[in-house]
Amino acid sequence: MKNVIWLFNRLKAMSIPEVLWRVSQKTLQKKEEKLFKHTKFAVTNLVFNKKLENLNIHAENLCLNGVNKEYSLKSSIPMLGEYSYEKYKKAWNAGFQTNNCWPDMFSYSLEYKQRDDIGDARTNWELNRHFQFAVLAKNYAVSSDKAYLEELNDLFYDWNENNPFLWGISWVSVMEAAIRVSNWCYTYCFLSMAYDVPQSLMDGLRIGILNMTDYITQHYSRFSSANNHLIVEAYAIGQSGILFEYQPWIDTAVTILTRELPLQNYADGVNKELSLHYQSFYMEAMGLMLRLLQKNQISIPESWLPMLDKMCCYVADCMGINGEVAEFGDNDEGKILDLCGGYNHYNYVLGLYSFLLQRRYISLDSMCENLYWLFTEEEINNIGLKPLYSPNGSVCYKEGGNSVLRSKDGRVLIGIDHAALGFGSIAAHGHGDALSFQMFVDGEPVFADPGTYIYHCDLNSRNEFRMTKNHNTVCIDNKNQSEMLGAFLWGKRAECKLIDYKVDREKIRIEACHNGYAPNIHSRIFEYNCADKLRITDSFTGGGKKEINFILSPYVEAYVKGEIINLKYRDININMQFECESEIEIKKDKRFYSKSYGSKCQTSALIISTKGLWVTTYISLNI
Repeated sequence: MKNVIWLFNRLKAMSIPEVLWRVSQKTLQKKEEKLFKHTKFAVTNLVFNKKLENLNIHAENLCLNGVNKEYSLKSSIPMLGEYSYEKYKKAWNAGFQTNNCWPDMFSYSLEYKQRDDIGDARTNWELNRHFQFAVLAKNYAVSSDKAYLEELNDLFYDWNENNPFLWGISWVSVMEAAIRVSNWCYTYCFLSMAYDVPQSLMDGLRIGILNMTDYITQHYSRFSSANNHLIVEAYAIGQSGILFEYQPWIDTAVTILTRELPLQNYADGVNKELSLHYQSFYMEAMGLMLRLLQKNQISIPESWLPMLDKMCCYVADCMGINGEVAEFGDNDEGKILDLCGGYNHYNYVLGLYSFLLQRRYISLDSMCENLYWLFTEEEINNIGLKPLYSPNGSVCYKEGGNSVLRSKDGRVLIGIDHAALGFGSIAAHGHGDALSFQMFVDGEPVFADPGTYIYHCDLNSRNEFRMTKNHNTVCIDNKNQSEMLGAFLWGKRAECKLIDYKVDREKIRIEACHNGYAPNIHSRIFEYNCADKLRITDSFTGGGKKEINFILSPYVEAYVKGEIINLKYRDININMQFECESEIEIKKDKRFYSKSYGSKCQTSALIISTKGLWVTTYISLNI
């Protein structure tokens, strides 16, 4: 019954052209079933589309820095949820959250969403993206140690034997195939720099890249699904097009990326997913494609560079001087390229664009290994000559809908969400957090966003981490601001409006409202002295029980005495007091906090309850 209701709600979110496209996709899938459902083929066996079988990879077009000396020799990759790579490195179909495995069945028949009996598909996909293939190929290219080649060869053939084309969990998402294509391309090009590589391995990589890219060109995301997935898919098509010097793929990629740039991003540089991580993920795909166009002297659409510069500025503005990041919405830690076994994705992406655009967005000591492979020694030596974009005080992105406040000494970072719920008709990666805020002091969260935790199983937890009551905003009558219809589907949603703002280096005032509890309108004013005092005034046009939630970092201790709250963390002391037209009640409750995808721990929440029409919260820092 739940599936029927979800399907009904999902169809309501689709336009008629989208429904027609999805019908055409079903027709194509039926044709593919006849070819691949009854006979299993490894994607490396033969080129399925005979028009492509004579294409060859021009490894030099990837333009790797073959003389790079800034490399590591790790042979494992970090796994989501802190699972052991050594334990799972051949467990391609592992459920991870359970001891069960994803079934060996045709991918179009495999239901992967909300499979509590198996696990979270996103956790499994991390292994099947094959970052480890590129890492092992890189290691062999620079060290000539046959152990790396032997392990790569073993993993490559084991994966192909156990994951036939369109069979199993690794084939249910087109974007997953796109990320895998990208890593196979890097694997091939690193191996082309080495000696004594079996031709069978190189042939298998070439054939697999051709088949997967051809598959992506027929199934890439469209309409309400055309979010960051489409960008990554288009990048993979374009990368293969450049490596194979196949113009139709290059044209397809550039056309899609150019069309989507203004559709998926606000003019001030904020991505419409309203998730900083997904903005960074989107930007990685665009940056890797932009690099290939530049390196291969292919014309770049004139709209790309100004918008990408604005997007870089926004990401940089959300980052504090101690590495803290004010981010709202989902974060599944997705990435496309990892040649070093883990890094800070925001620093990497800003570093990538520091080479590609006219200014630099990070300090020189923040560059990760990826960049030393992607750019020449000359480019690396000269990057310090570019002017550095440095966040200068606080900023309000009035169109994108978020504000970032800073103390004059940089010790305090505050993020405020007055944005839309998310992108498009489904707002897949949004949270019910209108008018919420986060505060970091000396790089550590004090008032924290709860995080994401999980995607495709444990729906109760998926919902908990998106609920209004689990964010630093107001919940009225224990209801959500926006209507959750599925794990990645929203119905009626709160609409935010920025009423007024004043931002300078001495005093900041942000006023916004939302209608998520209409006809009761919640308005919130943030006033900050750019140092040690933040005042938040909540007002309402109607009745009901209002609960003002303050979600604390797990490391913060709270002491309540009457209507005064003291927070302590290390040497940080914070005092909270309240003013209200009627009585308030203060209580502590338990919540969950997810610092990284797949992990969670218990934390505390402070809940200030009132039936009044306004409450002012005074937050004073003693630091």
